[in-house]
Amino acid sequence: MKITDVKATWLRYQIPEISQHTSDFGRLTTFDMTLVRVETDAGVTGYGEGKAAVGSAGVNAPVVSVVNEELRPLLVGRDPRDISGLWELMYNGVRAHYAIKYGRTFPELGRRGLRVSAISGVDMALWDILGKLLNVPLYRLLGGRCREQIDAYASGGWADAENIGAQLNKTIAAANFKAVKMRVGAMDGEVETSIARVRAAREALGPGVKLMVDAHGTFDERAARRFCRGVEDCHLSWFEEPVSADNVRGMAEVRAATDIPIAAGESLFTRFDFLNLIDARAVDIIQPDPAIAGGITEMLHIAALAAAHQLTVAPHLWGSALLFAAGLHLAAAVPVCTTLEYAMGFNPMLRELAEEEFTIHDGRVSVPDRPGLGVTVNEEFVRRYTV
Repeated sequence: MKITDVKATWLRYQIPEISQHTSDFGRLTTFDMTLVRVETDAGVTGYGEGKAAVGSAGVNAPVVSVVNEELRPLLVGRDPRDISGLWELMYNGVRAHYAIKYGRTFPELGRRGLRVSAISGVDMALWDILGKLLNVPLYRLLGGRCREQIDAYASGGWADAENIGAQLNKTIAAANFKAVKMRVGAMDGEVETSIARVRAAREALGPGVKLMVDAHGTFDERAARRFCRGVEDCHLSWFEEPVSADNVRGMAEVRAATDIPIAAGESLFTRFDFLNLIDARAVDIIQPDPAIAGGITEMLHIAALAAAHQLTVAPHLWGSALLFAAGLHLAAAVPVCTTLEYAMGFNPMLRELAEEEFTIHDGRVSVPDRPGLGVTVNEEFVRRYTV
């Protein structure tokens, strides 16, 4: 069996004004993704997603270029079932034979950044192919299920203190979610405003709903610690990215100063970034994005790191149905992956790209038994929103 073609496509959906929201990323007017398609001479096609940004909006042309111009020539003619070897080939490039021979990495310049995002999309598509070839769902290839349903948390929460309670209650009502995440940080202007919004949210939700907060890395250490003191009686399940991902020492200082669990990792690449975060004792929950961190292959390495250090994994899944499916199958098979993010902002890539719908009942997501990722891509949607 051989790979006959690898193609990436930039999809962009213009968000209707009524459905747009504003955060520290500004007013989000588009939803973008890189769709990766890997074709084989057996007539089996796999799909994956690579990301140019952690949020919904981003210029995906560079990721498309890396897939089509750099990775495609490496992959065409290769056996798509040799997933681990192909990952090493894509990551190490012309020195991949050294990586295989000596058992360590020999990367080119693209050891972080958009090349790894491109690799992520291809790797996801290769696992999709393997599942379809064997007619089994992805979780079977990862060792089988350790759970049939996974707790999910609704991800949203941008309203002011007066309206945040109503917004979050409406959000969780969509599928009777038992957990919800809201945004705080620079978008609020002042730390006290973030504190007031969280306190209003907790009062409106009551004690029975788990509440997480995400600062998108926009506080400095002092502000993050002040925020923690101001919400210490709000029983937060985690405080996500209190400071910049570049400031690992600062994140460790925040973690040492509070009992609130610290979560981070949505913009990190490969196991090596996560090892640095773990070694610094900066985090309790790690949040790799399968479309950024290196695909499903690398997610397994990252999850093993988490398990060895008694940490849990909560994948960052703000993206398409392909990304969510990847996280869902990983959570089904990997014990340390205990919860999933379900994006509640306007997200046509999650809700319209796939012909199937994900089953969510009482805040729990059922794992599909369809082969591979279990996502049938709506080709008409792709044609309509291709850039």
